[in-house]
Amino acid sequence: MPKHPSQALLPRLRHWRDWQSVLYMLALPLIVWWQWTHGFNLVLYGIELFLTLGVGVMHHNHTHVRMWWGRWSNRFTDYWLTLLQGHPTFVFWPAHVANHHRFRHGPKDIARTYRPEFGGDTNHLWGYLIHPVQAGLKLYPLFFRWLNNLRLHWPGAFRYCMGQYALWLSSWGFFLWLDWQKALLFVIVPQLHGLHWLLATNYLQHAHADGRPLSRAQRNTPGIELNYARNFEGLVNPLLFNIGLHTAHHECPHAHWSELTDLHARIYRQRVTPALNEGGLLPYMGRVYVLGLVWPAARTKPQMPPDAVK
Repeated sequence: MPKHPSQALLPRLRHWRDWQSVLYMLALPLIVWWQWTHGFNLVLYGIELFLTLGVGVMHHNHTHVRMWWGRWSNRFTDYWLTLLQGHPTFVFWPAHVANHHRFRHGPKDIARTYRPEFGGDTNHLWGYLIHPVQAGLKLYPLFFRWLNNLRLHWPGAFRYCMGQYALWLSSWGFFLWLDWQKALLFVIVPQLHGLHWLLATNYLQHAHADGRPLSRAQRNTPGIELNYARNFEGLVNPLLFNIGLHTAHHECPHAHWSELTDLHARIYRQRVTPALNEGGLLPYMGRVYVLGLVWPAARTKPQMPPDAVK
């Protein structure tokens, strides 16, 4: 009888498309090493900044659908992503799976973009820039509560999460000890850049979307629109693992990222109001956040009435 893939001697990917993820995870440290050794290179630095976005998306995808057959390969990937990202990977469980996917930008979603104390239902440049800070203020108490619950009830899982913190902080300490200037330029600033995008993507995908909750029956009714998220249909998807196809991902969170293209085109694109189906990500940001500063017609319009914002 053939062995299950998880019992194979060498690590095996669950889906062949994740070779793209493996390539990104190997390319990023190699680019950092080359610049650390040979000096700053503008082209390579630009690629490095792009790959820090990719790490955040891979972290997200790996949380929903584990990349490998076998526990230890996936645990190693958790720690490798922690090292590349400059932040523990466990945070996606309390913040994203148990919160954002559960409440879908609704009033109970801690990371929702329309909190009254943060300016209400906005979608502008300042809102995009400040959202990671606002989200962090709400999410970090959640992380601490999650960790304390693990400490009390699942000490092994607690040690696993704290190991990620230890790896992250010790890596920063090691690189700063080697050369603090290179550490800032080639490691810490790019990682902070990636973390900004990791949190700000929530604003891009949900600002001015409709956060009013729908029941499961309503979500499964074809005639009812699913307007809690914005979709991007441009180059961001082949480059960053279909991260722009957000409605399909929310409705099918256990689907592999490579399946979202078909799900979006076949089912979910027509269930979203046209105003929330955008083309390219960068053209959208240029229109809404730059041109919108001086031309009101370039701005987006809220999808929910003011009395629903809370």
